[in-house]
Amino acid sequence: MVFSSGTAPAAAGAEEPGQRAALPRQHRPLRRGVDLRPDPDEQPIVSATTWENRYAQVLVFVDCTIIYAAMLGALALRFGRNTQVHAGNNASLNYSLVTSMLGFFWLLMLGGHRAYEPRFLGSGVEEYRRVFVSCFRIGAIVAIVSYGLKLEIARGFIGVALPAGTVALLISRYTIRKYVHRARDHGRFSHRLVVAGDRPQVIELVRRIRREAAAGYQIVGVALPQRGRMIVDGEPVPVLGTLDSLPRVLTDARADSVAVTASSSMTGAALRRLGWQLEGTGIDLVVAPALADVAGPRISIRPVAGLPLLHVEEPEITGFWPLVRTAAYWVAALLLVVVLSPLLLFISAWIAIDSRGPVLFRQTRVGAAGREFTVFKFRTMVLDAEDQLAALKDLNESDPDGLLFKMRNDPRVTRSGRFLRKYSLDELPQLLNVLRGNMALVGPRPPLPSEVAAYEDDVRRRLMVRPGITGLWQVSGRSDLTWEESVRLDLYYVENWSPALDISILWKTLFAVLRGGGAY
Repeated sequence: MVFSSGTAPAAAGAEEPGQRAALPRQHRPLRRGVDLRPDPDEQPIVSATTWENRYAQVLVFVDCTIIYAAMLGALALRFGRNTQVHAGNNASLNYSLVTSMLGFFWLLMLGGHRAYEPRFLGSGVEEYRRVFVSCFRIGAIVAIVSYGLKLEIARGFIGVALPAGTVALLISRYTIRKYVHRARDHGRFSHRLVVAGDRPQVIELVRRIRREAAAGYQIVGVALPQRGRMIVDGEPVPVLGTLDSLPRVLTDARADSVAVTASSSMTGAALRRLGWQLEGTGIDLVVAPALADVAGPRISIRPVAGLPLLHVEEPEITGFWPLVRTAAYWVAALLLVVVLSPLLLFISAWIAIDSRGPVLFRQTRVGAAGREFTVFKFRTMVLDAEDQLAALKDLNESDPDGLLFKMRNDPRVTRSGRFLRKYSLDELPQLLNVLRGNMALVGPRPPLPSEVAAYEDDVRRRLMVRPGITGLWQVSGRSDLTWEESVRLDLYYVENWSPALDISILWKTLFAVLRGGGAY
């Protein structure tokens, strides 16, 4: 069971303490008075436990293969066929034995860092972080043991095996994770989830889970304080019962997970009883906190007087890591300008030949702390694009209030501009903005002054950090996003920035650009 502290919802349970609820056959022992005979009309379901175990077994096999392949390749590269090599003090070191032991402890290190634990599988950054830390620590242990026992293990062997194995392990995790995500888009490898709580909170949680199919939750129904119909974003959601009958609801729905949101009718005692009733059943209990869009290292649980209190750190806007981030992005931007200079010259010539006007488009945008700056982009529209905007306002497909204008077949876009926009090549001159300190490689979308003037107080938090050439909005749909979704993603980035999040966004940006979807 996973308990996440927050506004403690607690469901009124009709059961007395100690009473056990009837639960799905595959999860529970025999209970007196409960009919466990299977319904012949029901379709068999692969339980979450089954596919998670298979997933972990596949990962162990793949990791084992990669680790030993990396070490055997390093061995062959360093020594050829000679595995009996002289070490220090005229001793002889058998590298076949070293390879066998190192591979075994490498796998143990991965397991010790919970790299095979179901709740971290398919979770992206967290899964990769655990794999990377495991590989880094096994390298540190090898160095310490070699020094302590005076084993002169060849640096060439370790220097090839560990980096190659680490990269291969991360690539394999990414590949398998993408396969799982594609399967989840078709309803496979997902948890059958029931959401319970008050109607407004349930609607919000259902909406968020539906938006993230890759998270691996298939909503089979909800439980509310009172029965009734529920429609979320135009789609009906089955109301399976009330909070009082939640254990029976889980049985009937054959669910393997239940998410409990904030509810005035759910007391702490009732939530605790629900946890007791689910013990040993294989059904996960997840408590959704009222605090949304705050995750990662900002959150920790502190037990106080027997209560699991959620401690939320301030966003990491200033300090050591943001300073390192700024310096790293400046160096990266400089290198990219040098490496991409032939491409930049080619695009400039293409624009000049394709349409009349300057190659670069300059526009005033708002950056960190509300400071205005001039953003550079390759020109993708005709010269009088701004004059034509008023006539196209009614065709805005992004924001009905007019804060953000997007149109799929915008007649103002040039022929070269359509190609440049599709693959985000028009953004490349913003590397100059990074060098000038106005922007970062990753961050919120740089807004126009007219947009900022219409911001509400919450939205102004986007201005706490430098805007970026790419960001969560870029890898989550680009121009297909609504105004509200774009704001939510930018605020999430500001609230939860970390080096790992930036690396993840940069990696996803590469594939988002190559696909060319959502850009117009």
